[in-house]
Amino acid sequence: MALLNVSMSSKFTQIPPISSTKPLFTLTNPLVSFPGHSSPQLLKCQIKSQENFLFTLCETVTKTSLLALVSASLFFVDPALAFKGGGPYGAEVTRGQDLTGKDFSGKTLIKQDFKTSILRQANFKGAELLGASFFDADLTGADLSDADLRSADFSLANVTKANLSNANLEGALATGNTSFRGSNITGADFTDVPLRDDQREYLCKVADGVNPTTGNATQDTLLCN
Repeated sequence: MALLNVSMSSKFTQIPPISSTKPLFTLTNPLVSFPGHSSPQLLKCQIKSQENFLFTLCETVTKTSLLALVSASLFFVDPALAFKGGGPYGAEVTRGQDLTGKDFSGKTLIKQDFKTSILRQANFKGAELLGASFFDADLTGADLSDADLRSADFSLANVTKANLSNANLEGALATGNTSFRGSNITGADFTDVPLRDDQREYLCKVADGVNPTTGNATQDTLLCN
């Protein structure tokens, strides 16, 4: 019986006992981890990655909040402050404003923005208004005498009963329903100003004088027959 036990035991390979201190799995990929087996280096990488993510998230939230704040401030700002007049006249608002009777005489207002403004009886006598915009503005009764209005924009403007004597309007725009009815145009230069046929016909009936700056006769600049 003893011999049988010895013979049987020699036919089987003994399995070494499992060590309680040695892990069942060996981590060869640092990107793979199992609970209880994360290496210090892997933990550092994970913490660093989380820190970077949080920093990026905070930065994005901050930028978004700042943009929203700026947008809100622009939305609630006084509409008059949203449009600043350009040119040497400075930062004073001249667009979309009621400037009735305002004195701009002799001022340098090159490319000044007066779009949609009310300029009734305003004084622009002798002002430099080269390239200024009076788009859809109300210039009823305004004094534009001796003014440099070359390339100014009078599209859709109301220029009725205005004083345009000796004004230089070379290359100015007067498209749409621009009206010069009742205006004094003695000595005004309308060279290359696009006018509706009815406006040209009306102005030719009252045109007179010669522009002192260009030497051109008003009727000739209007291409009157």
